[in-house]
Amino acid sequence: MSSRRQMLGPRGTAALVVVVGVTCALHVGKMPVAIPVLQASLGLTLVQAGFLLSLVQLAGMLLGLPVGLMADRFGARQLMLLGLIFLSVGSALGAASPNVEFLLATRVLEGLGFLLAVLPAPALLRQQVHDSAVLSRALGWWGAYMPLGTALALLLGVPLLTWMGWRWAWAGLALLSLAAALGLARGVAADGSARGRSGDTPVLLPRLMRTLSSTGPWLVALAFFVYSGQWMAVIGFLPTIYGQSGFTPGAAGAMSAMAAGINMVGNIAAGRCMSLGVRPGALLATGYVAMAVGAWLTFAAVGHPLLQYGAVLLFSCLGGLIPGTLFGMAVSLAPDNSTVSTTVGWMQQFSSLGQFLGPPLVAWVAVVMGGWQSTWLVTMTCSLAGLLLAWRLQSAWRRAAQNQRPPAV
Repeated sequence: MSSRRQMLGPRGTAALVVVVGVTCALHVGKMPVAIPVLQASLGLTLVQAGFLLSLVQLAGMLLGLPVGLMADRFGARQLMLLGLIFLSVGSALGAASPNVEFLLATRVLEGLGFLLAVLPAPALLRQQVHDSAVLSRALGWWGAYMPLGTALALLLGVPLLTWMGWRWAWAGLALLSLAAALGLARGVAADGSARGRSGDTPVLLPRLMRTLSSTGPWLVALAFFVYSGQWMAVIGFLPTIYGQSGFTPGAAGAMSAMAAGINMVGNIAAGRCMSLGVRPGALLATGYVAMAVGAWLTFAAVGHPLLQYGAVLLFSCLGGLIPGTLFGMAVSLAPDNSTVSTTVGWMQQFSSLGQFLGPPLVAWVAVVMGGWQSTWLVTMTCSLAGLLLAWRLQSAWRRAAQNQRPPAV
């Protein structure tokens, strides 16, 4: 095992972990393009579609913090392998769903697998990649695993669903998760850190209390909450919105894929900008303002398709500055080194909460208002809250620097 890891080297190890994250994101991204098919085959309603988009985040919403603690205690690689197995089982059961209710239940299991597979990844990268330059780039790419996986699912989803149907697509992703688990097991050495750390790290409850009694973890968690809810709501419903506007399923999928994939540009740029000394508060403010303007134009500029699509690209691209910045800030704003994974888990929990609540809320507003034209009010509210949090986070970041805890990206 260790020899295999040495063959990969730090860059190969980092690339493998990021690829595993992308395969996990495919399970999230498969749902938007499948909604029209599920509406036809299972009688899915729009609100049920909103919950199908968000239920995969239920586990993260409830268990992000405990899983962060478990990653420190039992080892990041072990949890990731368990998560990939859960993802595979959930997707396989989903392929056999007889009705919407059963499919909703399988999304909960997929959500648990997704959480276990992706939350420990930054900690695993820190353990396995010792070159600081390689680690910084790897964490920047890790911040883009979700938009990249979502974009691939949106781009390839329509032709695959047309060719094999949604049930075989679900089964194929179950096999892909098993392949990812095998690749991780063979390509990355066991961290062996559970026993080694158990005697060195503080017991769980004091570490948990230090995290939750500190301002930094709360600020990054809330900032991710107001970002993730609106991003998933807008990107998740794009294929449905474009389909209702008269675009073919293939065109709607391709346009949605571009909108999701361009988010990775902001993620990667955020890490580079922070390494060059750009203030993180400025990056966050830029992202939230772009999301507010982009969402308003997307839903309000009816009859101007080019303007609307440009607004979607602005929304997603510059919005990507937010998660890329928050991943870097979470490391420095954790109370101490032993609470970094716990802080990331708390941030993941609020990110999942936003993704759980955002799509059903936007769908409900669309139903009540008789169309999508007023749903920008939801995203505008989130962005205004994000601007306030950006100001608070910049102050917290400055205090951390003054306490000789240099920003880590």
